[in-house]
Amino acid sequence: MKIFSLIITVAIGFSVCAQNDDNLSTSVKFNEVINYVDRMYVDDVDTEDLTNTAIIALLEKLDPHSTFISKEEVDNANERINGNFVGVGIRFQILKDTLHVVSTIPGGPSEKIGLLAGDQIIKVSDSLIAGIGIKNSDVRGKLLGDKGTKVKVLVKRRKSPQLLEFTITRDVIPVHSVDAAYMVTPETGYIKLNSFSRTSLSEVQEGLQSLKKQGMKNLIFDLQGNGGGLLYGAKYLADEFLSDDKLIVYSEGRSQPRVDLKSEKKGLFEKGKLIILTDEYSASASEILAGAIQDWDRGLIVGRRTYGKGLVQRPIDLSDGSQIRLTIARYYTPSGRFIQKPYTDTDSYRKDLLARYENGEFMNKDSIKLPDSLMHSTLLKNRTVYSGGGIMPDYFVPLDTAEITDYFSAIVRGGHLNRFSLTYVNENRAELLKKYPTFESYKAGNEIDEKFMNAFFEYVKGEDADLEFNEEQYAISENLIKMRFKAMLAQDIWGYSEFYQIYNDSNEILQKAIQIIESDEYDNANLSQI
Repeated sequence: MKIFSLIITVAIGFSVCAQNDDNLSTSVKFNEVINYVDRMYVDDVDTEDLTNTAIIALLEKLDPHSTFISKEEVDNANERINGNFVGVGIRFQILKDTLHVVSTIPGGPSEKIGLLAGDQIIKVSDSLIAGIGIKNSDVRGKLLGDKGTKVKVLVKRRKSPQLLEFTITRDVIPVHSVDAAYMVTPETGYIKLNSFSRTSLSEVQEGLQSLKKQGMKNLIFDLQGNGGGLLYGAKYLADEFLSDDKLIVYSEGRSQPRVDLKSEKKGLFEKGKLIILTDEYSASASEILAGAIQDWDRGLIVGRRTYGKGLVQRPIDLSDGSQIRLTIARYYTPSGRFIQKPYTDTDSYRKDLLARYENGEFMNKDSIKLPDSLMHSTLLKNRTVYSGGGIMPDYFVPLDTAEITDYFSAIVRGGHLNRFSLTYVNENRAELLKKYPTFESYKAGNEIDEKFMNAFFEYVKGEDADLEFNEEQYAISENLIKMRFKAMLAQDIWGYSEFYQIYNDSNEILQKAIQIIESDEYDNANLSQI
């Protein structure tokens, strides 16, 4: 580190720690070590990398969720929170060392200039990107940029004898947090939310309005696999389901006084049967929303125990463009539940989900042992709920592993299902759309036959000679594999919503929720309409 950088760093240390001699001494000591390493170490060193490593180690000592994000990763990390990024507007996949356009974002710049699903991008700004081992991060670096800037791409299009050149003007591209919104029965709507971003509220409101027009009386809100996002995103969505002046969540920390977030306005679905779906990957903001709905007896939680993250992080920008996300408070559900699982043992914390699986929790709710000291009561009906280690569902649904075999896991982990699906669609898109002009006709009529599967087995043989076909295990997983293929083909032709409309037919948690919400079982839960 050069002397100028050292002076600046020490100056920052003085400004931040001026009121604490111990902190000031620590800051000076750290900079002394960096300076000695820079001047005297036996080999050349990257002091910026050393500093970043030290910051990461420091934050890891605090808790599992205080993190450092390098300046190169900040924009990517913020995309899902901001709900948008600046780029060319494509979903892509790298297949056999070539970038394939899976689809264009509706209304985005690539769609506007005529790029099509199935196109292969060979060059970007006169730089060859095909056949050079390009990675996803490299693609992002070449196609992302500032709004209004232009990028030239050279494209190989199926059945076109010549390469096609396009100039794309980069623009703001939305990152959708609602994957699907459709009617699962004539009276029950379904919304799948993948994260809590700045656009989640408007996306969910649009979904609710659309479903109401289709006759929705009940709602199933799917938070399976949703790792969270913005705390205020959870607050705003809870406000759509709770009447005014209901506490949604409160937070407090050593340097942050208690902050209460309450429902404030008329929501779009304050009346009607409501079920929230959760699993072991539902975390953070998902747990805030689920906890508020459960505590106010507004709806039921169906699925499995959530992840157990009850800490609030604040993004703090650093001078070089990097960022830390520092835990500043704990949050509590309306009944006072703190649902953060213990993290004093970092290794155990990181292996918690594996431990749950090995303990049998995913298959049997009776394997979950919680002490009475963690017991709370809901606010209106005094139903028993628990703190510590996530949100416990009102109805437990075990993980179904009956059709999962080693062979199935191998073809999924190897990416063979994804790659073959995209290859098949690219080669047969026109024929598929001619045969199935609408998704409805595809869902009703398309079946994955033996000819398709034999072509897949040959494809896998060519891709991975070490992965041998296992007839016995295939017989066990056959229906699951074919369902996955049917859903993935629909995704590659139409989009995520169509994927879920097929995949959800085998979603045990959703199917249990439909059974509950359209029967007396829901009414017998003695919930409140508030």
